[in-house]
Amino acid sequence: MEYVVKFAEAFIKLFQTGADTFIDWMGTIVPLVLMLLIAMNTLIQLIGEERINFVAQKSAKNPLMRYLVLPFLGSFMLANPMVHSLGRFMPEKYKPSYFASASQFAHTSNGLFPHINPAELFIFLGIANGIQKLGLPTTDLAVRYLLVGLLVNFIGGWVTDFTTSFVEKQQKVKLSKEIKLEG
Repeated sequence: MEYVVKFAEAFIKLFQTGADTFIDWMGTIVPLVLMLLIAMNTLIQLIGEERINFVAQKSAKNPLMRYLVLPFLGSFMLANPMVHSLGRFMPEKYKPSYFASASQFAHTSNGLFPHINPAELFIFLGIANGIQKLGLPTTDLAVRYLLVGLLVNFIGGWVTDFTTSFVEKQQKVKLSKEIKLEG
């Protein structure tokens, strides 16, 4: 009977921990994401959707802009997870690749720009701690982490383009290269 009671207590504790995490998010990340979303939509309205669409279409034609510049700027200015919202300006054909690249930027830029994804800063700090114990500077590590990340994230986005094309052929679908915003 004791095992059944301990199992029941552990089972309920799992849901209590989930509820505590949910309440914590409601006081931290959810309002932050909501405010960033409002700010981004306000900026879009001030600049004009036509202009944003024009820039996005021009950027979408160039893989360097799609998987290097836009994800980095989006990560730097909007942080994770709001960087993904910029994907709405990508044509359907490039959304999976943009998402792949933008997701990785949330990790590889943390050494120099911890605001991008503070929840994962512990990874960089763990590595940096080892570097410090060796007597090496952590700034070099952060710069290298960023530069390697830029290259790897770009390659990840571009490889996802090829994967998306393969799946298109396999599934006999054609994703649009035109931006279609719903509204």
